Amino acid sequence: MASAATQTEAEVESRVRKEVERTIQRGIKGLEYISTGDPAVGLTPKDVIYQKGTLKLYHYRPMSDEVYRVPLMLVMSLVSKPYILDLTPGQSLVEFLLKRGFDVYMIDWGVPRPEDKRLRFEDYVLDFIPDCAARVLEDSGEDELSIVGYCMGGLLASIYAALTPDGPLKNLACFTTPVNMDGMKLMKQWCDRRYFDVDRIVDTLGNVPPELMYASFDMLRPVAKLAGTVRLWDNMWNDEFVKSYRIFDRWATDQIPFPGECFRQNTKDLMWENKLYKGTWELAGQKVDLAKITVPFLHVVAEHDHIVPYEAAKELVPMVGSEDKREVMLKGGHVSLVAGGNAVFRLWPQLDTWLAERSV
Repeated sequence: MASAATQTEAEVESRVRKEVERTIQRGIKGLEYISTGDPAVGLTPKDVIYQKGTLKLYHYRPMSDEVYRVPLMLVMSLVSKPYILDLTPGQSLVEFLLKRGFDVYMIDWGVPRPEDKRLRFEDYVLDFIPDCAARVLEDSGEDELSIVGYCMGGLLASIYAALTPDGPLKNLACFTTPVNMDGMKLMKQWCDRRYFDVDRIVDTLGNVPPELMYASFDMLRPVAKLAGTVRLWDNMWNDEFVKSYRIFDRWATDQIPFPGECFRQNTKDLMWENKLYKGTWELAGQKVDLAKITVPFLHVVAEHDHIVPYEAAKELVPMVGSEDKREVMLKGGHVSLVAGGNAVFRLWPQLDTWLAERSV
């Protein structure tokens, strides 16, 4: 009996000692967390080959001696900074694609200036994206390119493809791209036309501040920030966890303003009227008909996406006119789909395989 009691006391003492040591380590790491700056991001070597206003077109320097003939252009959302696709070495989709032999370009929309409040969807899909595509072809010496669009970037790329069916696009891949805005239930409640005066917001503020957009995303998962803080504290002793948390937290809070007139269009035409899904949306006098997209098409959706729920994304592939089209659902959320450990083993290899077969 005494031996068993002594053993139990020793086990309790050991557990207490470990927890005390871990708490001390958390405190030390917490001080380091507060006192050190944000980790560096977007480190993959690149060159700016074209610039217009705040827009920059990057060409990433090749990492492979053998490069696929068809260049690849990445298109991001208007309200998110593009380094989510190039976080840090080992956690960079851009780096992965370069090592797999792709010739990678990216559109960085930049932070809109006050005068950019006039920009509309027409400017992006009928001017900026076609212009950048032409620059990519000129730089690469090819006559076709593939495009990958993330979230709203996928929406912009799809509209571009629909309005330019005879253009140089060879392949189109989209990640978590909404098309049926009735599926964005909480977001639709947030911008309910009965209470949401979008004209007053745009007319007063011009570009819509990122704080307003960030608050709307927080509304979708109201306890997520608190839960994340708890996980951070619980793993403060884990250097890799803390580094990853800091990088993702930096990107999540490092959003940019939404160009005013484009936000007005997005709210009225898409969120309120759902014109794209209904087939009644016109830009510059042209009807946006996704059935006119005929190039090979891939749409990857996330099983636990709270930003773009599956109800909003599932109709995209059926609406596209391509014979070679495919939807892939992967585990993960809106961000973890494209970046982090989940993406490294799920999305990235799938994208590599799909593009490789169609980029020769």
